[in-house]
Amino acid sequence: MPDSSPFPTNFLWGAATSAYQIEGSPLADGAGPSIWHEFAHTPSRVRNGDTGDVACDHYHRYRDDVALMAELGLNAYRFSVSWSRVLPTGRGPLNPRGLDFYQRLVDALLERGIEPMLTLYHWDLPAALDRLGGWLNPDSAHWFADYAQVLFRALDDRVKLWVTLNEPWVVVDGGYLHGVLAPGQRNPYAAPLAAHQLLRAHAAATQCYRAEGRHQIGLVVNLEPKYPATETVADLDATMRADAYWNRYYLDPVFLGGYPPELADIFGPAWPDFTADDLDALRQPPDFLGINYYSRQVVRHDPSDWPLAAARVRQPRNTHTTLDWEVYPQGLTDILEWVASRYGPLPLYITENGAAFYDPPQAEGPIADPLRQRYLHDHLRAALAALRQGVDLRGYFAWSLLDNFEWGHGFTPRFGLIHVDYATQQRTCKASARFYAEVIRSHGSHLIDV
Repeated sequence: MPDSSPFPTNFLWGAATSAYQIEGSPLADGAGPSIWHEFAHTPSRVRNGDTGDVACDHYHRYRDDVALMAELGLNAYRFSVSWSRVLPTGRGPLNPRGLDFYQRLVDALLERGIEPMLTLYHWDLPAALDRLGGWLNPDSAHWFADYAQVLFRALDDRVKLWVTLNEPWVVVDGGYLHGVLAPGQRNPYAAPLAAHQLLRAHAAATQCYRAEGRHQIGLVVNLEPKYPATETVADLDATMRADAYWNRYYLDPVFLGGYPPELADIFGPAWPDFTADDLDALRQPPDFLGINYYSRQVVRHDPSDWPLAAARVRQPRNTHTTLDWEVYPQGLTDILEWVASRYGPLPLYITENGAAFYDPPQAEGPIADPLRQRYLHDHLRAALAALRQGVDLRGYFAWSLLDNFEWGHGFTPRFGLIHVDYATQQRTCKASARFYAEVIRSHGSHLIDV
């Protein structure tokens, strides 16, 4: 590449997905059910009663999807493994047919020159383990490390970038505190315990990998910069609480060996009395950090907001997505620089970034999606601004490669670069996909005016 290219020559240009959102066939070939399979089949849990039973049928169409990645010029792909596809009950006997699917997927990627980034856990805990307490069981860290070891031994000869957990904040906030995501608990006493076991699981899998792995293992968190609505003490304090709960909760223990002090005030009597040894065991800094960024939060004090007393102030003059997420590219620059400043220099990847805007259910000719294209353009520029400030940014993964099952929202929101007609499984590249392909082809110099 020419020296004038604004991004490093070894920069990873990718897209991301997760197993339950795209694979379909969740019980095929000996797989066991996950908590998301059971949650989605529970009435009133998911919009329109949607489930991941078929989703994008990636389980059968993965070769076609890899061909589309190559057509767009991607040199990296982030995906997750379904734990219960590989270990149907979460522990015990291996399901060879389930593992073979991921072997074939990785081989197909490498044949096309696409670097796999493998996420071990993207929210789909085996249902059998949930019946044993799930992430509230202290043994869960060991279950996870044992599962991780199966994947390390099978794929570390081909996979160089491993991720332990995707967005533990969402697992806990949605699944254990507010009950809107699997496993559907709403218990302030359960939430900090689940968070702690997830961090123990990250530490255990990281230690396991470093004992026998040959490459790099990281962690992926969703971060959202917080800005006070006013300079009043109440709003400033609320902003600090929101920042502690959202941004520092899953990073301070890993890098600094302790939880943010604000969490004890947020959870009150539900906050456990962790010992120094408990906290020290969590300090397992990753080889790299993945950051999922979608929006920001402008914060005001609001005593009625549970449990933070910190409410979001909508910014009506700015563009919002179909999920009512404010489009704010500057927040990506800000959060990347904040991470580098607080936790020191380490390799960073933007592991998810994207937007849901309206797209037609069926593709009748080209799909113009100018809002998504502008979103990508402006956020890539924001990433470049952080890079130029010295942030060690190694790659960008758009969310998502395909329209897919968006958890509690079902199939209504469409984040994909590639449109999926769920009735026919026809794939159609949107204009944003073609835009991203041009960015990749030019290594950022053609369409990112700098």
